[in-house]
Amino acid sequence: MAPSGKGSEEDETPSGVFATTHWNVVLAVGHTADVQASAALEKLCRTYWYPLYAFVRRQGHSPHDTEDLLQGFFARFLEKHYLGDVNPAKGRFRSFLLAAMKHYLANEWDKAKAVKRGGRIDFLSLEGEAAESRYYEEPVSELTPEKLYEQRWAYELLERVMERLQSEFVASGQGPLFEALKDSLLGERQGVSYADVAVLQGLSEEAVKKRVQRMRKQYQRLLREEIAHTVARPEDVDEEIRYLFSVVGG
Repeated sequence: MAPSGKGSEEDETPSGVFATTHWNVVLAVGHTADVQASAALEKLCRTYWYPLYAFVRRQGHSPHDTEDLLQGFFARFLEKHYLGDVNPAKGRFRSFLLAAMKHYLANEWDKAKAVKRGGRIDFLSLEGEAAESRYYEEPVSELTPEKLYEQRWAYELLERVMERLQSEFVASGQGPLFEALKDSLLGERQGVSYADVAVLQGLSEEAVKKRVQRMRKQYQRLLREEIAHTVARPEDVDEEIRYLFSVVGG
C-alpha cells in the first residue's frame, strides 16, 4: 500500500515555493530564452528520461535506435524557443513530454537519422546499456506504450522521493534509522518489529513509532514537492498524486 499524498494544511506546498518549481518556471518564461528556465527544463528531462526510453522501446524500436532517438529528441527539445507553443493551462510536464515525443517520432525521426547531429546530451551519453538492462527487467505485460510510460513515470517519481528522504536522514546522521524504518512507508511492516528496531537503535518503542510518524510526514512533504515540480498549478498536485498512485496500483 502506497503512503497517502494528502496531508494537513501545513503539509500543503506554499504558493511562494510553488512559484519556483521547475515546470512552472519553464511555463512562466514561455518562448523567451532564460538561463533559469533552461536549467529547470534540463533537470526535469534528466530526472524523467527513462519513461520515454521505455515508451520508445515498447513501440518496437531497437535499443540502438532508441538511444539515438532520445539523443536527437532531447537535443531538439532543449533548444531555445522550442516551448513557444506550450499552453500554460495544459499543465502537466508528464503529458507534454509524451506529446512532444510522439510528434518527434511522427515528424522528425526519419529526418534526424539522415542528419549528423552535434554534441550528445550528457545525461544520456553513458546510459544506453543501463537503460536497456532496466527495460529488459520490465515485467511482461499487455501495457500499451502510453501506459508503460505513465507507470515508469510514477515509479521514477516515487524512487526520486525515497532518494531525497534518505538523503535527509543521512544528512542528519540517521541513515541506519532510515534503513530500519523505510518499509514502514509502504504499509504494514514485515520482519523486524518496532521493538526490535528500538533495541538496535537505542530508543524506546514509543520513540520509534513517533519517528515513523515524522518519517511519513517528511515523505508526504517531499512527494508533494516532487509532484509540484511537474505541474503548472498548486491545485493540480492532489489530482496528479491520485492519478499516479492509481497507475502504480493498476
